[in-house]
Amino acid sequence: MWHTLRMVCVLAGLALACGAQAHGRAAQPGGIVPKASPEQFELAFWNSVRDSTHAGDYEAYLKAYPKGRFAALAQARIARLRAPAGAAAAGTAAGTAARPAAGPAAAAGTAPARAKAAPTKPPAATTPAPAHIALSPRASGEIRDCQSCPVLVSLPAGRFAMGNNASDPSERPVHQVVIDAPFAIGKFEVTVQQWNACATANGCPKMAQATNANPNAPVRDVSWDDAQQYLKWLGMISGQPYRLPTEAEWEFAARGGTATPYWWGDKMATGKANCKECGPPWTDTGPASVGSFPANGYGLHDTSGSVWEWVADCWHNNYKDAPFDGSAWDEPNCRVRVIRGGSWREGAAYMVASTRFRYDASVRQAQNGFRVARSFK
Repeated sequence: MWHTLRMVCVLAGLALACGAQAHGRAAQPGGIVPKASPEQFELAFWNSVRDSTHAGDYEAYLKAYPKGRFAALAQARIARLRAPAGAAAAGTAAGTAARPAAGPAAAAGTAPARAKAAPTKPPAATTPAPAHIALSPRASGEIRDCQSCPVLVSLPAGRFAMGNNASDPSERPVHQVVIDAPFAIGKFEVTVQQWNACATANGCPKMAQATNANPNAPVRDVSWDDAQQYLKWLGMISGQPYRLPTEAEWEFAARGGTATPYWWGDKMATGKANCKECGPPWTDTGPASVGSFPANGYGLHDTSGSVWEWVADCWHNNYKDAPFDGSAWDEPNCRVRVIRGGSWREGAAYMVASTRFRYDASVRQAQNGFRVARSFK
């Protein structure tokens, strides 16, 4: 079915849009990223989980699309993954014996595992800050409010050029943003160990993957709503106003005082971020421990790659009419929130500081995590 769908898309001139992986930032001829249609976003969601070995990923798809085009396949994957070990092994053996040879004839049967696609978003050209926009000053120190609290980096007020006119349409237009007050943001993404401290205290839901995962890996498979529970608990034990960073604060921090596409410069370089084309230490089984890659100019780690990071803002298709004061761009009863930064599953093209996408606030997905922020009283 996938090969048939792809052929239809090729004939329609949308091969890149249909071939997108991960969170669906598909390229169109002469442009970038997808048409904002429900079908495109469902396909993007499915592409991000279709090779997963975690039943929770398929459950997340079914929660978002209970009557989706891949619902039956998702249910079958869940049943297979949750089957007793002996039954699963027997099923695998039987499936292997019955599987047709690869090639055109196989397209009519069960599709083989999808090969990892090349990045569909071309590396962004440099978008220099307009001459009248001053780059922000240096970070001013680290903070830790309690033993269980994440380490924060204190950032001063500043101004910067947000977005990228040479990239995804959702990242346009480049616009001046003034961060008018100092704030603090996580040096690292929230880790499994930090999440489990909240879960042990009954402040957060217990996550199956978090229980047995590397304690220093970023927690993932958490929804925006889950993150709010962690922030509430963190506020109670620390007495500080913890929150998610606004999207503007996130990009301000992620750029590390630069105006280049990547925080380290104009061009992609290996060894700078946790992605499948970024060099070691990398593995396709999950993100590396936080801090495994260098920090940016503000001392923040893993703003590119590792896990997608939830921010406070409601999703908007572009920056037209976006606030210029660094505040969250929210909407009443908003259910679709912004995620930033790409993940370890994405390619190098997603590592630009302006990369953004969206997810339903209630959906848990294996590539999504977060870092915390807080205001100064």
